[in-house]
Amino acid sequence: MSQSRFVPHPTRHAAHPGPRQALPRVLALLAACALGATAATGHAQDFPQRAVRLVVPFPPGGATDGLARILAQGLAASWGQQIVVDSRPGAGGNIAADIVARTAPDGYTQIMVGLNHAANLSLYRKLNYHPLRDFTPITQVVAIDTFLAVHPSLPVKSVQELLALARAKPGALNYASGGNGSSPHMAMELFKSLTRADIVHVPYKGTESITGLMRGEAAMIFENMISIGPAVKTGKLRVLAVGSPRRSTAMPQVPTVAESGVPGYSVTLWFGLLGPAAVPKAVVDKMHRDVVAVLKTPDVRERFTALGAEPVGSTPAEFEAFIRAEIGKWETVIRGAGIQVD
Repeated sequence: MSQSRFVPHPTRHAAHPGPRQALPRVLALLAACALGATAATGHAQDFPQRAVRLVVPFPPGGATDGLARILAQGLAASWGQQIVVDSRPGAGGNIAADIVARTAPDGYTQIMVGLNHAANLSLYRKLNYHPLRDFTPITQVVAIDTFLAVHPSLPVKSVQELLALARAKPGALNYASGGNGSSPHMAMELFKSLTRADIVHVPYKGTESITGLMRGEAAMIFENMISIGPAVKTGKLRVLAVGSPRRSTAMPQVPTVAESGVPGYSVTLWFGLLGPAAVPKAVVDKMHRDVVAVLKTPDVRERFTALGAEPVGSTPAEFEAFIRAEIGKWETVIRGAGIQVD
């Protein structure tokens, strides 16, 4: 009776090559990976090859729109491609953010976000996106001063006089904002939390808050000079203080809120660029370099500075850390004030 012998299967044997047989395959694989990385980097260097959409979460005419258009003009000149500024207002910026979070992560759709992007996580019980996980940070574009302005009929000329009036008449004074979760809303709620002043919130739709304030429907607002500058120049609004931790170069004679008797108060508005999650790093790096280069051009710097905006150009990692810190800061304010939008 013959004994059976084990005969190695040729394919099974080939699946486990020895070191000398495996080496060429490993080298070929590494070469392919290197070639792919080189191709990806080369493709990123050619970015963009068509029009880029810059989504703005608020209506035309406001600060976000104005800053986005200045940046878009600079990038269009640099890239030789059209930058389409696409206004998608509504729900405190959530509509625009949700749109961008769902777009292809190729760098051709970006969004200009601000303080509300960090605050919305605490303001809304449910969001269709996460402000960090569903986006790719590119850079913080600018930091911009916010000013406490009042209607000229209000008999106050300083923060201390305003607080004295508010404490003498609790609940009698009100303030305007561009809506729940907007920067003016958050800025005043921080002011209220530090001063314990009883001032009533009157939300408007976007820049209608400025019109309402000038009509005397509200007594005060925290806003930037892009929005209130013309009214301040014509005497239709009076500035009491700047919310930033240092005086503004736009109005150096105006004291800060902190030095006006509210220690610890600090609100600097900010605007920056995000893409959807998973934009390739090479593309992000290219966009970051190009945006920073545009921010350094004299024309763009002068236009931003004239609006009280300071160009920043932080790295993607720095911008992500900044947004994370802002989320924590405004969560504390929102929870303390018991604010809930929905």
